[in-house]
Amino acid sequence: MRVKSMTVAEGKRVNISRFPNFHRSGSIKGMKQMYYGKSALLVKCGSYIYNVSSEPIIYNQAK
Repeated sequence: MRVKSMTVAEGKRVNISRFPNFHRSGSIKGMKQMYYGKSALLVKCGSYIYNVSSEPIIYNQAK
């Protein structure tokens, strides 16, 4: 389950808060199985993990 990371400053720059998210303590495997799909592109920024599947360029920019 690959989740890339992004700094809070980068997240503000790309306005990552507009994407669906869940807290970092949540289950990545469970969220992918139940809501996002197994091919979801997830990015961790601060205390939240965001589903950026609708804009894969953000996932590719993250480390």
